[in-house]
Amino acid sequence: MDFLTDRIRPMYFKYLAAAFGSALISSIYGVVDMAMVGQYQGPDGTAALAVVSPVWNIIYSLGLLMGIGGSVMGSVFSLIVMCSHFFTKWNTLQFVKPTQLLGKLKSISVTVFSTFFIDVAMGILTVLFNRQILKYLGTDALSVYGIIINLSTFVQCCAYSIGQASQPILSVNFGTGKGDRIKELLQYAVGTAFVFGIIWTGASLAFPNIFIRIFMTPTDTILKIAPSIIRSYGISFLLLPFNIFSTYYFQAIMKPTTSFVVSVARGAVISGILIMVLPVIAPANAIWFAMPVTELIVAVYAAIMMLHDTRQITAKDNILHE
Repeated sequence: MDFLTDRIRPMYFKYLAAAFGSALISSIYGVVDMAMVGQYQGPDGTAALAVVSPVWNIIYSLGLLMGIGGSVMGSVFSLIVMCSHFFTKWNTLQFVKPTQLLGKLKSISVTVFSTFFIDVAMGILTVLFNRQILKYLGTDALSVYGIIINLSTFVQCCAYSIGQASQPILSVNFGTGKGDRIKELLQYAVGTAFVFGIIWTGASLAFPNIFIRIFMTPTDTILKIAPSIIRSYGISFLLLPFNIFSTYYFQAIMKPTTSFVVSVARGAVISGILIMVLPVIAPANAIWFAMPVTELIVAVYAAIMMLHDTRQITAKDNILHE
């Protein structure tokens, strides 16, 4: 498969299918845990997991080994399967002795920080949400938020798959100045992001209590408060895939600063401020709109920068071919 000459559409969707499957499988473990605890322990068990989950997210994001038994074996097996590619006839990669290693490590670290921070930020935001929910709304609301965490995980997996499918194609074509191919791929990727966003937002608005029943044995109180909570927070799912994809896009076209701004703004700064401030200046339930407002603000910035940078790339491409 040639990133520079093959048709963009089939190539992108082939990579998307593989990336989506991989990301989805990776998220299943946590979802099954939440569902089992919720079904057998009820809202209190789900609330407890909501408190514990951010610690896991932060530690996992730093590569520390936390798994034991089957988890370790599963990770080792996955690594072996992936490394087997280097011994196949389709392998086009090879190890070479690096030069200027420290400089390259610095460049790589700066470039990849934005996507790394997405996972770390999920833990940070969960801690902030837990604190505010317990303070202003109580444990029943916290148990509903535990379910929202799992829904967000699925939506983020959709976003990761778009970024992982498009980034290598974007990078190669950016390196050779093929602006038209970048623009075409961007259309497919952004379109996919909004399709995923519409699906998950629509599901959250239409079937909130179905998600509740999947993840726990609910009380009457939970069934009463859950729909408005899930519907309010679920609005953020419309733009979440686009915002996360944008970090991959800016990385691919060597705009790490823009990627950093998007990642940190949605993952800590804007979202953190809104989570802390909204329950104080508005009714406590306003906290559920913290992420929809955050995603909207970040999406506007990301879209403006994406249009600007893509036009620059296309303009350079046109100059080179004149």
